[in-house]
Amino acid sequence: MELRDDHLSALIALVRQHTGIAMNEHKRVLLQGRLLPRLRALGIASWAGYIERLASDRTEVTSFIDSVTTNDTVFFRTPAVWSWLSETFLPAFAAQGRAAPLRIWSAAAATGEEAYSLAMSCLEYQAHAPGLRFEILGTDISHAALATARAGAYRGRSVARFEADRPALFRKYLVAHGDGVKVDPAVAQHVRFDQHNLLGRPPRSAAFDLVMLRNVLIYFDAEHQQQVLAGARAAMGPSARLVLGEQESITRLQTAFAFEQAHVYRIGGEPS
Repeated sequence: MELRDDHLSALIALVRQHTGIAMNEHKRVLLQGRLLPRLRALGIASWAGYIERLASDRTEVTSFIDSVTTNDTVFFRTPAVWSWLSETFLPAFAAQGRAAPLRIWSAAAATGEEAYSLAMSCLEYQAHAPGLRFEILGTDISHAALATARAGAYRGRSVARFEADRPALFRKYLVAHGDGVKVDPAVAQHVRFDQHNLLGRPPRSAAFDLVMLRNVLIYFDAEHQQQVLAGARAAMGPSARLVLGEQESITRLQTAFAFEQAHVYRIGGEPS
């Protein structure tokens, strides 16, 4: 089914309206591939008919968002980030001797692998700081991705790489489940998942000590990047850290953050 330029423009506008993601005409094939199954499932014979459906059916908007968002993630993605977490951030937090738990926000949690990797890292660090308590909130705009995250059951590329790279942790924190694995309850009890649009108000919670905002800013234009970063800052405590993805830099933007090291930013003015 041909996707005409006017229909493509309308869909790109709807993607931006509902997710904030910036797309252009080069995403024609991607949008066709992701949305044609929805047209077939609904028995809609034209792109114009589907666009009309989105204007009147909030339930279909949810499916639209699930279809157009990217939820590609794996356990312990970018080893340097996890080394920093275990060797720098967690020791510094534990040394403060705070009574309140460590609060972490996985702000583009997708299917949950990052949030569970955070929980495993904190559990491992408890060997050095038995009194460490922690809470992890994972959020995403996609209801389908969150359903997978809450189930905590995985198979395929993500877990294969995890098993190859960190076999001891894999055996310790994942249990056999059907033709894949499932996150052990000892890990899952520390993680909660909620639906959240990064362009909306920050989650209602006490200030976060660490915000993971990895591999999501690349999908936004500069205006929405600023908005997302402002929301992250509003959710953070004064000595919190922000972690971005490998291909992301915010030095060209006017933000509240100062570069600390690769991937890691502190709130501007806070001592390094």
